[in-house]
Amino acid sequence: MAYPANLKYTKDHEWIDLTGDRGRIGITDYAQQQLGDVVYVELPEVGVKVKQGQSFGTIESVKAVSELYSPVTGEIVEVNTGLKDKPEGVNANPHDSWMVVIKLTVPSEAGALLDASQYQDLVK
Repeated sequence: MAYPANLKYTKDHEWIDLTGDRGRIGITDYAQQQLGDVVYVELPEVGVKVKQGQSFGTIESVKAVSELYSPVTGEIVEVNTGLKDKPEGVNANPHDSWMVVIKLTVPSEAGALLDASQYQDLVK
């Protein structure tokens, strides 16, 4: 699996797609493979503030429930409500199935995230 070069990654297997001071967040292909069939995604309300590394929700599969960790500090400004009805989209297209959009309050944190090749090395 090639990981998209335009995304940044965490060691907890989230990705973030940064545009200005906003970032869309989802989970990686590796994460969805480890989880198996996703059956439920619990996401925060708009307006929730999270710190880098803090849980912003959970993802549930037939095998396990896992926390979702924020790659950066900020405020949730948009939530992908479509995932509530179709959580299996995470399995089909993990790098297109975003969960939340965050407005970064500490943009410099993004510099510490992994690029695609560093992430690829992590999950080898």
